[in-house]
Amino acid sequence: MLTQLTVNNFAIVKFLELDLQPGMTCITGETGAGKSIAIDALGLCLGERAEAAMVRPGSDKTEVSARFLLDGNPLARAWLAGNELESEGECIVRRVVSAEGRSRSYVNGVPVPLTQLRNLGQLLVNVHGQHAHQLLLKPDYQLALLDGYAGHHLLLADVRQHYQQWRQLQNELNRLKAEQQQREARRQLIEYQVQELDEFALQPGEFEAIEEEHQRLANGTELMQECGFCLDLLHDNEETTIAGLLQVAVDRAEGLVAMDARLAPVLEMLNESLIGVQESHSELRSYLDRLELDPERFNELEARLSKAINLARKHHVKPAELAQFHQDLASDLARLHSDEERLEGMESELAQARTAFLQAAEALSQSRQRYGAELATQVTASMQELSMADGRFAIEIKPDANASLSPLGIDRVEFMVTTNPGQPMQPLGKVASGGELSRISLAIVVISARKVATPTLIFDEVDVGISGPTAAVVGRLLRQLGESTQVMVVTHLPQVAGNGHQHLVVSKHTDGKTTETRMSALDDRARLNELARLLGGDQITDNTLANARELLQA
Repeated sequence: MLTQLTVNNFAIVKFLELDLQPGMTCITGETGAGKSIAIDALGLCLGERAEAAMVRPGSDKTEVSARFLLDGNPLARAWLAGNELESEGECIVRRVVSAEGRSRSYVNGVPVPLTQLRNLGQLLVNVHGQHAHQLLLKPDYQLALLDGYAGHHLLLADVRQHYQQWRQLQNELNRLKAEQQQREARRQLIEYQVQELDEFALQPGEFEAIEEEHQRLANGTELMQECGFCLDLLHDNEETTIAGLLQVAVDRAEGLVAMDARLAPVLEMLNESLIGVQESHSELRSYLDRLELDPERFNELEARLSKAINLARKHHVKPAELAQFHQDLASDLARLHSDEERLEGMESELAQARTAFLQAAEALSQSRQRYGAELATQVTASMQELSMADGRFAIEIKPDANASLSPLGIDRVEFMVTTNPGQPMQPLGKVASGGELSRISLAIVVISARKVATPTLIFDEVDVGISGPTAAVVGRLLRQLGESTQVMVVTHLPQVAGNGHQHLVVSKHTDGKTTETRMSALDDRARLNELARLLGGDQITDNTLANARELLQA
């Protein structure tokens, strides 16, 4: 329920703060005073489009905030909890628009994107404008009204889920079919490439290994010569060797240490060097003993290395990347085979998905038939109460399982009406006049609103084209609705305004330089005068006051 609305520098409003109550609140005022200004400000606060022109001239920004109590609104509470915006049983929404037209949105003090603000707003307030009856002529709106009245959220979710599954499969099937020819050409090419690489069978890391072995064999003679030279230099030469010279140095150092112990580290380093030379000699001797010159192995490596380089050049990759390229091609080939197998089984899978969708859509259609008849009976009764004594209303629901699948099911819904005796049922737009259409729309909205979870309903001059006894009935219907939910009604009809639990009046003031719209709550005396003004114009007489008093008493 909306409990407070605060508006700063919005259009011709300088400052406005409204404390709102449960029940039916009527808003009236002279023509041009801006009776809908609070509704427009609330719409901005809940996510409607922001424009720089909304900022009051001379101000740098517009700011609108609204406070809601969330008792009896589990959907809004769940949404806030799901978005980590929950508060203690209430919700405060704020919107700020700069003079340049940029806007910022806040929920419970936390900045939020505009999309989130709009999603929340739909759970807090439901607005019915004076042109809403024009929407009533559109089939999609008629279907939405029926589903809203019937509470088809779960059935619609089920249908939508099956539709999305079917659509996803259909899109995949279309893709696979469209790519089939291209896929077949690529499959043939890859099969040839994979076969060629399978025959060569280069393993990961193998190219580097054979390149290293090939280089070793190619330099085998020079390796043997250089190893022999190093062995002679280290130890094998009969004359002077590194090991021999180091041994002499070690022997001399031992004598030096005997004379001065401080030279012990030098002796230790020389011993380590001698050991290192001896170990190097041993390792080098072992390597030379194992070194073999195998011309046949060299030729094998030469051929395999050359083949790897040629294949790599053919496929535009580096030789070291050829094994990974082979694996990737094999994976692509497996994926192509998998797509072909997938294509073969998809027709059956798609048919199963369509059957599941049609079963869910049929359950929705049957529920629409049942609730459609129920809603039509209630609308017919309201039409007759709203000065259409011979009016009858029906909802025609035509399921078509052969039509294009839709996330809304398989039904085509059309509102049918007759307003005169002997006249057959015809589509709403072909029969009803503007005034009749307005009354029928209002009847449907009021009946549907009794079953809608939104706790605040706003009717912005929906009684246009209604007068006399019919207006009294409309006022009575809206008051009855206000017994169970919060209703705000912008009206110019005294018969409607007299039914409100509360009454607000809008007035416009100017000093010749600036203009300002104000809104205030009326006490009993002021309300009586306002109703008298609505009844008789600017001249309030004893008769208009008496009539106003009768409206309030009724």
